[in-house]
Amino acid sequence: MKRGYPESPSASVGPPQSRTKYNPNGDGHFLEDESTKIFARKVADHYSARTNQTLEERENSPIIHLKKLNNWIKSVLIQLYARQGGAVLDLACGKGGDLIKWDKAKIGYYVGVDIAEGSMEDCRTRYNGDADHHQRRNKFTFPARLICGDCYEIHLDKVLADDAPFDICSCQFALHYSWSTEARARRALANISSLLRPGGTLIGTMPDANVIIKKLREAEGLDFGNSVYWIHFDEEFSEKKFKSSKPFGIKYKFHLEDAVDCPEWIVPFHVFKSLAEEYDLELVFAKNSHEFVHEYIKKSEYVDLMRRLGALGDGNQDQSTLSQDEWEVAYLYLAFVLKKRGQPDRTPLNTKRDRGQMHISKEDIMYISSN
Repeated sequence: MKRGYPESPSASVGPPQSRTKYNPNGDGHFLEDESTKIFARKVADHYSARTNQTLEERENSPIIHLKKLNNWIKSVLIQLYARQGGAVLDLACGKGGDLIKWDKAKIGYYVGVDIAEGSMEDCRTRYNGDADHHQRRNKFTFPARLICGDCYEIHLDKVLADDAPFDICSCQFALHYSWSTEARARRALANISSLLRPGGTLIGTMPDANVIIKKLREAEGLDFGNSVYWIHFDEEFSEKKFKSSKPFGIKYKFHLEDAVDCPEWIVPFHVFKSLAEEYDLELVFAKNSHEFVHEYIKKSEYVDLMRRLGALGDGNQDQSTLSQDEWEVAYLYLAFVLKKRGQPDRTPLNTKRDRGQMHISKEDIMYISSN
């Protein structure tokens, strides 16, 4: 698979110190099969079952510095592209781990969507300030709305007709779950494009297919990893060859200590870029996480942010930093930004957002079945 962006720095480098059309007729010609729904349910159940950690448990995680690095990458993306007073659509929002980041960006409205019921409940309590796993600050300054459903299957443009358009959409470490079928991949991009305003931005992170395939081909068998992660491909990929005519449904099993243990899918980025263009989403950049860190760590405001988050230690007494194994995991991912075509709309923000709440009850969560 050819690269869709410049070569990343080598994975051997240690942690830094302190246009093909696959279906021009759209997604209507593709139907979900039962196996896809089963895998989607497995992913949902996995994330629902994960409980919120206490601060002590989190700090003792074997990948704590990797988590902090990922938070830094997401924070940089948000600071770069969030619009003050803007409307945010957070797809696969999980337990609401980015809510504080959006609050610091002074957004005006937030809609979170996730397939996992347990994660939605945790997101609700976090937004309300009821979560006991971390010390809460002041209440969030923006109204919010939460929707539980499969955003890679449901038609969000209908559900969120009164909430759109959004200024920014975020999908962090989750868009690859849409790549099990072409139908799901197209539905994800159609939802994003239909809900973004012209000039609106999609920011995200996903596995770097080029790195994963490279590591697979370098491995003796169908497994590779280190002390904190492993990846396994099934026997159907024993020849380690992937047809360019079949870029969807390339499944592997991914295990990351204290984080992930479920099926995932390869996203050939040049295919993703071409497909996104069909939905008026144009690539701004895609950078492997190593490249992203090396570029933005040179900017003083992001150095200070890194120090506060502690991914590379706090610069004082805490000299701990990412382990080499955590840094290798970071190399498995990339960050990307796309913009929706059209003249940026700088008119006053949509005021039809009275469906958002400043305190969200269980009854306020909208549950949408994908059956």
